Amino acid sequence: MSRRHAIIAAVSVALCAGAALLYTPDRDRAQLEARYLAQPSDLRMIDGVSLHVRDSGPRGAPTLVLLHGLGASLHTWEPWAKALETQYRVVRFDFPGHGLSGAPLDNDYSDARSRRLLVALLDSLGVPRATLVGNSMGGRIAWSFAAEHPERMEKLVLIAPDGFESPGFAYDKPAEVPAALGAMRWVLPRAMLVANLAPAYAQPSRLTDSTATRYYDLMLAPGNREALLQRMQQTMLTDPIPRLRRITAPTLLLWGAQDQMIPVSNAQDYLSAIKGSTLVTLPGLGHLPFEEAPQQALPALLNFLTGP
Repeated sequence: MSRRHAIIAAVSVALCAGAALLYTPDRDRAQLEARYLAQPSDLRMIDGVSLHVRDSGPRGAPTLVLLHGLGASLHTWEPWAKALETQYRVVRFDFPGHGLSGAPLDNDYSDARSRRLLVALLDSLGVPRATLVGNSMGGRIAWSFAAEHPERMEKLVLIAPDGFESPGFAYDKPAEVPAALGAMRWVLPRAMLVANLAPAYAQPSRLTDSTATRYYDLMLAPGNREALLQRMQQTMLTDPIPRLRRITAPTLLLWGAQDQMIPVSNAQDYLSAIKGSTLVTLPGLGHLPFEEAPQQALPALLNFLTGP
């Protein structure tokens, strides 16, 4: 073998070895369910999707539906759910391709599909009207649902909602998803996920190891990485102002003052468009105030829920 061929062979072996070390396989579904599924009945077939749903609190109480953001799961609401379920019926679920929910057979991850799924879930639970509480992507789905289905709404709580255009997310165009991001299908080191999650906290030290592990485990649920990429590629924003102006439900905007993902300055667009909406800014908190400092963020929500 020539020296040149020997070098090529050595480099090839090194690349293969590196790829093998970095390769990140899916987690075993049964093991994930053993760790993150409270009971088998929490997996419900809703509108053709195996949906992971938690439904707690008294059935006769007002209903709150908690909608998580991109890459998260119903577990992100755990501290709030425990505090709220003494007075409210608290419904939370994993969006398709998140957490323990399955992928839709039609591979449709659009917001319109998410709104139809929400209608089907409420119908299956016998809930005619509810208060929606949505964060980030979940906030976008919450406010668009409120505009489309005012008859199903009691109140609306938007925690750093998504919806206005930003770099890479222009109106009437598919979202720009970097091609390199596709590599996450095969390679996703835990440190990489933690590095992307930490900026959601104003104080990254509050991101506990157990929380990071949960995000990582559920990101590696079979099919979830592909689903995340598909959802991003299928996201197409339109000018939200006409729909926001149709919202009639009392609306609270709850925003971390140090949000680095969607800055609190964006709240002014919602305040201008949603008649009668109010803003509460949470000092020292970031994009996930209910996760970063749940007890600090909760009183503003409770005051709004019990108010007129």
